[in-house]
Amino acid sequence: MSRVGKNPIPVPANVEVTLSDSEVAVKGPLGTLRRDIGSDIAVEREGDSLLIKVSNDTKHANAMSGTMRALLANMVKGVTSGFEKKLTLVGVGYRAQAAGDVLNLTLGFSHPVAHKMPEGIKVETPTQTEVIIKGIDKQQVGQVAAEVRAYRIPEPYKGKGVRYADEVIVMKETKKK
Repeated sequence: MSRVGKNPIPVPANVEVTLSDSEVAVKGPLGTLRRDIGSDIAVEREGDSLLIKVSNDTKHANAMSGTMRALLANMVKGVTSGFEKKLTLVGVGYRAQAAGDVLNLTLGFSHPVAHKMPEGIKVETPTQTEVIIKGIDKQQVGQVAAEVRAYRIPEPYKGKGVRYADEVIVMKETKKK
């Protein structure tokens, strides 16, 4: 079994975990998340923690034990505190504005870009050049942030574009004569 898969997942008092043969449901103050578990993995509750057990001793089951442990830990964290990604718009005239579940972007195109947020994702714009994407599902938050970033990825000469707040863009030097 993988070293990650052996670690127990602590479950806070305000989180309710429902186990069945093929599914795990985690319910907390922010919402409910469900995930299917494979036939190679079994999830057991022991006190106030969850343990991942391997049904058969194969390489795939070993790999999936660590993956499932990480996914379940992210589910517990998501329903208690949630996840967020911060994006920064760098460039003259680049602006963002949140209107309900739609993010309106002005990114130097001939048309404005309106990105509809999926269910369970909230978007905020504290300033015109900052975007904060929040949700309880880590994968979904990261995917939405990647989709917004893909509209105008940072270019290496001036650094203009949509970037993650902690992203470092390695700038290239311009061509010399």
